[in-house]
Amino acid sequence: MTASRSDSLVVLFGATAGAYGAKLGSDERELILLVWQVVDLPGKKVGTLHKSLVKADNLELSDQCREVSGLTPEGLGKAEPLDRVLQQFIQLVSSDLKVLGRSSYTLCSDGQLLIRQVLHPETSKKNFLLSDCFYSFYDLRKEFHTCYPSSAAVKDQTIKTMAEYLGLGTDETEEDFGVWQVKTMVAIIFSMLSESCNHIFTEPETVKYKYETGPCSKSETVDNETVIRARGLPWQSSDQDIARFFKGLNIAKGGVALCLNAQGRRNGEALVRFVNSEQRDLALERHKHHMGSRYIEVYKATGEEFLKIAGGTSNEVAQFLSKENQVIIRMRGLPFTATQEDVLGFLGPECPVTGGKEGLLFVKYPDGRPTGDAFVLFSCEEYAQNALKKHKEILGKRYIELFRSTAAEVQQVLNRYMSTPLIPTLPTPIIPVIPPPYTIATGSIRDCVRLRGLPYTAGIDDILEFMGDATADIKPHGVHMVLNQQGRPSGDAFIQMKSADKAFMVAQKCHKKMMKDRYVEVFQCSGEEMNFVLMGGTLNRSGLSPPPCKLPCLSPPAYAAFQTAAVIPAEAALYQPQALLPAARTPQASAAAPPTVTYYPAQAAQLYMNYTAYYPSPPVSPTTVGYIAAPPGAVAAAATATHTPILPQPGALVRMQGLPYNTGMKEILSFFQGYQYAPDDYNGLIQLSDQARSVLQAPKEWVCL
Repeated sequence: MTASRSDSLVVLFGATAGAYGAKLGSDERELILLVWQVVDLPGKKVGTLHKSLVKADNLELSDQCREVSGLTPEGLGKAEPLDRVLQQFIQLVSSDLKVLGRSSYTLCSDGQLLIRQVLHPETSKKNFLLSDCFYSFYDLRKEFHTCYPSSAAVKDQTIKTMAEYLGLGTDETEEDFGVWQVKTMVAIIFSMLSESCNHIFTEPETVKYKYETGPCSKSETVDNETVIRARGLPWQSSDQDIARFFKGLNIAKGGVALCLNAQGRRNGEALVRFVNSEQRDLALERHKHHMGSRYIEVYKATGEEFLKIAGGTSNEVAQFLSKENQVIIRMRGLPFTATQEDVLGFLGPECPVTGGKEGLLFVKYPDGRPTGDAFVLFSCEEYAQNALKKHKEILGKRYIELFRSTAAEVQQVLNRYMSTPLIPTLPTPIIPVIPPPYTIATGSIRDCVRLRGLPYTAGIDDILEFMGDATADIKPHGVHMVLNQQGRPSGDAFIQMKSADKAFMVAQKCHKKMMKDRYVEVFQCSGEEMNFVLMGGTLNRSGLSPPPCKLPCLSPPAYAAFQTAAVIPAEAALYQPQALLPAARTPQASAAAPPTVTYYPAQAAQLYMNYTAYYPSPPVSPTTVGYIAAPPGAVAAAATATHTPILPQPGALVRMQGLPYNTGMKEILSFFQGYQYAPDDYNGLIQLSDQARSVLQAPKEWVCL
């Protein structure tokens, strides 16, 4: 057993089948040797010295281990496994304490590595618990430097250098490996206990028993030297799984932040904050250690990155997360009409929520509309496991997904939804480097290609790399990513080529070529076929399936009139690029339109990545077409030279999704009350039938699709 101030030390030394010294434990090799001896501090006496070999699962020894230790696989094969050796360790230490007349003890090791980087990680992977005595220990190097301040820095200390500083014998060949180290450590301790030093062992190092959850505020100051980024995590891993990967190291309270991608899903990365830089440095030594069958990459990160992911400002979230040491479950896909009573009834009495309704947090948009997500608190692992068994059960008419979550994920999800603007502001004007205007292709010419089966993580750059040399034959703004009705990548994309011949060659060359770990099908198609898919229709073996249409005055054939632009996100419509939404026709319009200043984000891909609720995505420029931010003077000069107004022209087209089926014109106008109405002349924007034009030119002045 241990006490806050023990009357005995157990000097402990160990070795693994791999690296030795400063790299002990960095190669994830198993423990093969333990040597220990009890030291009676008041009486300055010692117990019996014990040496135990440990049988590892993998008996292969590194060359350094063979050379330094002299051990062989044959000898280790006859030893006991680690769990039995540790049981014998506890029994023998207790027996020695009785002989010395002492009752409490604390471990003392040469540095941090044996306890933090070897024993704790290995026992965690082998799924057995360490005794309480292994959660508190003295670092002999730190104690020595405290007793002898003029000695070398702690990181440069070794058993040999400490012995040489005190003038002790350093001939390692006189004793077996491990025995000399323990005897020398005992001699160093006795020197520190001498009357000239009278050192007192009072503040042991501690290892946290478990990871503590908790909120993090953006106003906190996070030291850059305490944060790492872990990459390659299994998507289903939780904060407790990550804490287990770093077992033996002290993670700060609420210090695990799982990162989410643009679709709000975990991307296999996490930021981890440790209590100090020493713990962070030890964590970096676990680079490419394994979590299950996957190796995890560990890199340095900054406090700013951690706060960006884990920090929050919402009082509601802070209050929700103020209940410490709770298990958090995320619910996704809730009906928008679901109430707290509905959720509690869905979970049932077998998994009671902490605090009842106070243990529920619904995620909402800034205007108060529900997103279908919620977070739930449970007081113990048993209740959380019962809740997870309800994964994909039905509530109302929808199945509900349940996942483990973290405090940082709660902050991220709330920050993401609460920061989404209802009507985005106009970005910094952008001047195109290549000025020719572009349009969405139409007609029956087969100058487009369709990519099917793309990885869901694929972006524009991945497609361009996949295309190879054919990238030069893509029209400017000719890459179109298709999103599904949930705003997520569908695995399809369309590319406009400069000619039908180029499209044919790409289809022949790239069909079933690999992108990441998937093969991608490439088909030649026409602009008309592309437009049908971008407008919500489908391509199948039987031909074209037109997009859905709920407005009686706009029959399905009217969709063919959308020859100049596909449906685009609201924010893209507000930017009003000349090619996306052409200006309304006027009698004075000339055949050759003058060049205009294009408003387009610097990273075009963000048009569909940041606001994935819109469908489909807007046209996106290949990286071969550059865009640069325009200085104010250049924008003004361009506007003066072309007589084109800088502000977007009226007539932006906005598509609304998720409307109730019984919604009428009056409800839509009421929803947009307070915003400026669009003009009623849409002749230049959309080619319409007479019936449709009569509706659009009505006094209501709003275009509803």
